[in-house]
Amino acid sequence: MRRIFFTAIVMIIATATNAQNSELVDPYATKETLALSRNLYKLSESHTLFGHQHAMEYGHGWENEEGRSDVKSVTGSHPGVVGVDLREFTGFSPEHCQKSMEAVRKIVSDTYNRGGVVTVAWHFNNPVSGGEFYWKDSVSKPAVKYIIPGGSAHEQYKDILRQIGNWANNTKGADGKVVPMIFRPFHEFDGEWFWWGKPHCTREEFTSLWKFTVSFLRDSMQVHNFIYAFSPDNKFNSTEEFLERYPGDEWVDMVGMDNYGDMGRDGYKLKKAIKKLRIISDYAEEHCKLAAFTETGLESLTNTNWWNDVLLKVMKTKGLRLSYVLVWRNDKTSPTHYYAPFPGHPGVPDFVKFYNDPYTLFENDLKDIYK
Repeated sequence: MRRIFFTAIVMIIATATNAQNSELVDPYATKETLALSRNLYKLSESHTLFGHQHAMEYGHGWENEEGRSDVKSVTGSHPGVVGVDLREFTGFSPEHCQKSMEAVRKIVSDTYNRGGVVTVAWHFNNPVSGGEFYWKDSVSKPAVKYIIPGGSAHEQYKDILRQIGNWANNTKGADGKVVPMIFRPFHEFDGEWFWWGKPHCTREEFTSLWKFTVSFLRDSMQVHNFIYAFSPDNKFNSTEEFLERYPGDEWVDMVGMDNYGDMGRDGYKLKKAIKKLRIISDYAEEHCKLAAFTETGLESLTNTNWWNDVLLKVMKTKGLRLSYVLVWRNDKTSPTHYYAPFPGHPGVPDFVKFYNDPYTLFENDLKDIYK
């Protein structure tokens, strides 16, 4: 029996909560964006939203079927958080970019209309050397130093941000309001696999990129529906290491991490995963920020009890306060590249148990999260 009593819990009036003491980094954030932030904070006292990347765009063996998600096919509810990506907004033909913008806009708007939450990743194709977002030796250029203020490609980067800003300002719900989104640019920046990664730019260059991106979208493009999320990979082991490329509290709304390695990919190192999440959660609590487990998962779900024996066990650690946890995508053609169960998968019973746990929140549990 699904949790009927949650309706009262999640119908939160933002102005009545004792949530964050400070506002978002955008003093002109829309009422809906501020309400989302405060409600996520309040819910994180005793719950965590479940998220799935590209949940509404495609799944295991299908794509572009309106209203479908693998998560809903298994549980009866879409995930509470739906992940989308801005990757194909730039670096392709104008026609392709426009088509991608419209497709993602619909996913975002539909999710908002249903009462779900959207998080936005940006696998940004290299704007200087061309090619994709992954770093390739002898091919990729360290684009960060070129696109920050003073760099030779800075004006080009401003044009890219104008496209994103225009898209954000024109992505609206059925109520005519712009849709609040958790914007998570330049993720996993402490690794070497992306062109914005640690070996390819200095700390000063990275923080300059972050600050300019936020300020241009917020102040020049008047984008007031973004919650800005800072998320390295799992390479840190202390608060100091976590903050090594942190641009400052005035530039970040949410802190998180991506961690596949400790959660089963490289063996089960749950104590390490908990330690890192505690660093994030404690920093967020002390600095009036949201915290999240921004990416994780076990490819192919080879451990059919992973949801409860691993993920939920970590999430429910005493003292952790996480707004959401997001697992990666289910590829539409690959027989092995998936992170959420689908009908017929042997891990379905364990995932349904995870769904039914009072700690987890899915889309059907969320009522008035934007009010």
